[in-house]
Amino acid sequence: MARYRGPVEKIERRFGVSLNLKGERRLAGKSALDKRPYAPGQHGQRRKKPSEYGLQLNEKQKAKFMYGLSEKQMQAVFAEAKRRTGNTGINLVTLLEQRLDNVVYRMGFATTRRFARQLVNHGHVIVDGQRVDIPSYRVKPGQKVEIHEKSKKNVQVVRALELTNQTGLAPWVDIDAEKVFGIFTRLPEREEVVIPVEERLIVELYSK
Repeated sequence: MARYRGPVEKIERRFGVSLNLKGERRLAGKSALDKRPYAPGQHGQRRKKPSEYGLQLNEKQKAKFMYGLSEKQMQAVFAEAKRRTGNTGINLVTLLEQRLDNVVYRMGFATTRRFARQLVNHGHVIVDGQRVDIPSYRVKPGQKVEIHEKSKKNVQVVRALELTNQTGLAPWVDIDAEKVFGIFTRLPEREEVVIPVEERLIVELYSK
């Protein structure tokens, strides 16, 4: 399945949870989910109880939409998580959080992961002094991530820093908002990653 490019707020309404797909509207409490907390469509308010498979599929879909992955990319991340020692579900979340586009988002340089991915794709992000334009690049603890000098005054980047500084940042990143750079200090603990996804169900789905 190709990456979804349609109306993102319909996705949040479909799942009934915020996936942080909208930036300023979400932070201002004006998202469509707040106004219409039910699925879109004529029968959106009549929800059926999903099957076990439906629950597993929903969790995978939520993770895909939240992190902006295609099905092929999601399968690749899961395969890597399974190869590693330890809990596969926790490994999966950790790998998703190490994606460069996600790290840019967690550092507050973008209000959404979609905009963070755009910054990376367009060459506005530097890792340890080298420009990196691959959103899936895996950031390692201790690496420095910064916005290119010519892009630090980008209106959307400046606005993102203003908004995210008010809401707090992830405890596993340390940023200098004035100089628009940050350090990915360590891998996050699972309980620190607040996302509306039960990775256990994703593992069960892919393990069938």
